[in-house]
Amino acid sequence: MAFDGIIVTAAANELSKLLVLGKIEKIFQPESDELIFHIHSQSKHHKLYVSTSGSHARFHLLSQAPENPQTPFALCMLLRKHLVGGRIVSILQVESERILEINIATTNELGFSVNKTLIFEVMGKHSNVILIDAASRKIIDSIKRISLDESRVRQVLPGREYDYPPSQDKIPFGTISQDEVSALCDCAPHEISKKLLYGIQGISPAMATRLADFFRSTDLHAESVYAEILSMREKLASLDLRPTVYLDDSQVPIDYHVFPIPELESSCEKLEFPSVSECIEYYYLNKAGLNRLKQKTSDLERIVKNNLDKLYLKKQRLLEDILAAEKSEIYRLYGEILTANLHMLKQGDTSATLFNYYDGSEITIPLDKRLTPPLNAQVYYKKYSKSKTAITEKNIRLSENDNDILYLETVASYIENASSVDEIEELRAELADASYIRTRKISKDAKKNKNKPAPFKYETSNGLRVMAGKNNKENDALTFKTAARTDIWLHTKDIPGSHVVLFSDGKQIVESDILEAASIAAFHSKGKNSENVPVDYTEIRYVKKPAGAKPGMVIFTNNKTVYVNPKLPKM
Repeated sequence: MAFDGIIVTAAANELSKLLVLGKIEKIFQPESDELIFHIHSQSKHHKLYVSTSGSHARFHLLSQAPENPQTPFALCMLLRKHLVGGRIVSILQVESERILEINIATTNELGFSVNKTLIFEVMGKHSNVILIDAASRKIIDSIKRISLDESRVRQVLPGREYDYPPSQDKIPFGTISQDEVSALCDCAPHEISKKLLYGIQGISPAMATRLADFFRSTDLHAESVYAEILSMREKLASLDLRPTVYLDDSQVPIDYHVFPIPELESSCEKLEFPSVSECIEYYYLNKAGLNRLKQKTSDLERIVKNNLDKLYLKKQRLLEDILAAEKSEIYRLYGEILTANLHMLKQGDTSATLFNYYDGSEITIPLDKRLTPPLNAQVYYKKYSKSKTAITEKNIRLSENDNDILYLETVASYIENASSVDEIEELRAELADASYIRTRKISKDAKKNKNKPAPFKYETSNGLRVMAGKNNKENDALTFKTAARTDIWLHTKDIPGSHVVLFSDGKQIVESDILEAASIAAFHSKGKNSENVPVDYTEIRYVKKPAGAKPGMVIFTNNKTVYVNPKLPKM
């Protein structure tokens, strides 16, 4: 997979044809590393998308736009200020690099005409979107600011003059001459692909292999390679291309390009598209859909794991402290024996061997020579009293710590089982409310517009409704607001999972309904890949929420347990 210089050339030519002289009407920033520009051009509305994600940086037109956040990012507000209402003058690629420059004519606050340049740098983890003043080449702002601490070679900060990324001393694909091609091909046949890759700017390994195949198939003639390069240039200029996505046996995209990829031509199924943007969009929607979800979950997984590790360590230390405090009976014994034998002690002794009247043995008690015998006895009584208090306090803290562990293990289970970005965002909001992560402030109007609980919905073979919460907040809403007192509540026994409610709706609940609902509860739990998962069930009226308990945490009584295999009913 490579969003290489050739793809950039094809996309730039296509965008230039469609968007030049278009007016920028709206700008949105769905994520911190994504931007969408709504452009009206040639009586049509286009959505130009750009991502600076390290794993799938790209730009192309969108057919469907993602949901926008209620509160815009600061960069989005800045871009709106400088670019909304402006017209696109030109769209140019820098040599054969993965850099696109969009020149925009707009007006400033005083009404004077000014030119701004929006630069897309598609370079893996170093990808960026940078807005500069066209006249001075000064940076206005960027998605990623790069300081001196991050790079001594090139800084990207507001107010600095924009510099292109360091050159790799390659010859641009768009201007390479026949003599330069011949010089690169002057090597052993098995090295030709590597020489072309490291010598020509803008080609990916797949395209280097394609050119090397031409070299070998024409009796090692460099002229054939140059002829193929000329042919590719002509097709790029005229947009006479075959944007193609290559699929594996499971219909999952493997790679894409505007020119055939030899090693995939015969081994993979191909999907051809009428435009470069449609090809790129299809590839990333179907290939990167899971990657996008994984990206969304990775930071939450890390946050939950880090917090759990801290809680596990805290639990270990609390248990050690409690174990040490439980040995405090020896201090009481020392105190009592010293008090009973004060007449035998004198200040300055470092220890005393006395009769233990509890078991008839002799016991040696350490003493502080600086203290009098009565004070030594008081020290041991204080240690005993302090240890007893510590046991009570640490047991309370241990209980609170265990509740925190149970809560985060439940959240970890939801993250692991999440199947959509919306579920992840709801979990992110839940963790933010619980102060485990920081999030941007959301306006009151935005909070009102947040999605209402939408638990998973199923139906038993007898036609009874079953619902399962997607997160702890939904669990509380489902159990204490949606369900009736006589409905059946289910949850995996001692395993993190969703609250599941089997609704009676005035009908008789039979054993098969409970078993089916229990299978659903097992499926929506950490034990979904196990067998014979224990599931507790009871009526809703026996489920209570303790005061101050975290979301999803309940206590219940009058419960029974069944053992089932995780399974969803056939829809």
